[in-house]
Amino acid sequence: MKQHTAILNLIFLLITLSSFSQKDPDIFSKFESKFYEIDGYKINVEVKGSGDPIFFLPGGPGNSHDYMQANFGQYYKTNTVVFFDFLGRGKSDDAKDNSEYSVENDVALIENLRQLLNFDKISIVGHSYGTVPAQAYAIKYPSLVDKLMLINGFHSGAMWQANCDSYNHYAKTHFPEKWKQVDSLRTLGYVSSQEPLKTLYASIPTKYVYYHNTAIKGNAPKEPYRAMAIDVYESIIGEDGDFDVSGSMIHQDYRQQLKKVPAKTLIVAGRYDGVSTPEYNIQYKTFMPQAQFVMFEESGHNPYLEEPETFYALFETFFGIK
Repeated sequence: MKQHTAILNLIFLLITLSSFSQKDPDIFSKFESKFYEIDGYKINVEVKGSGDPIFFLPGGPGNSHDYMQANFGQYYKTNTVVFFDFLGRGKSDDAKDNSEYSVENDVALIENLRQLLNFDKISIVGHSYGTVPAQAYAIKYPSLVDKLMLINGFHSGAMWQANCDSYNHYAKTHFPEKWKQVDSLRTLGYVSSQEPLKTLYASIPTKYVYYHNTAIKGNAPKEPYRAMAIDVYESIIGEDGDFDVSGSMIHQDYRQQLKKVPAKTLIVAGRYDGVSTPEYNIQYKTFMPQAQFVMFEESGHNPYLEEPETFYALFETFFGIK
């Protein structure tokens, strides 16, 4: 949820690194980039396999596709797996104007890719922010989604704001020395995307917010890659997004529409998640009662890393993978 460079790069590097879930440590070399021109921009897409297509949507917003490929790329053996970088992220082109970064445009890109790749229907797996365009797409195009999997996600801008508030309470109560400095800068009118508040806020440790088990290790792509695009985050979440969510995200609210989604749906949460907290995640049981809901009791924000055996057994059962 935090938008600073240093901490987020570490977080998303760790997400990529899984010695448990990644059955093929050389998975990145198995895929090749193909660039599709969409609305005047080159979009990086990496597709492999055969069978029913699954689109994987990464978090952030602002993250590249790499960590999803690291942890789900092996499923090219059973399905057509589709990894891509949204506009302004990873290897895809940057927008000419930051106003083009929005949830709505991310949803439009998914549909453009479905058409370009000639798929009648798709399944979608979204993680963290990736669950936001995943839900929006399933609501807008109900007949085009076969299965939907939401991993540690957000059902609304209100939920994103509530989780920001929750994290800030954690930061204030666990690191009061730093928070006193944060308060001083806030009083002077600084927002979270401005220095020196940006760097100060970044220095507050987040490891127990994202992870229950903080000793996870593994391998990242060998070639240089853009793990996180901060300008995308600030555009979609807002210039003061760590305190006051605005941008495109604040206008998202799927709570009353989720009951109407016909796609078979699996929702996963982590008991120790400080980013998408259980307090709000369990609300999916009310808003989407037709979905299967599973709480991972020993995980934070990334259950596929912390409880891989249980997670992948559930994933494979849900998608009918044998």
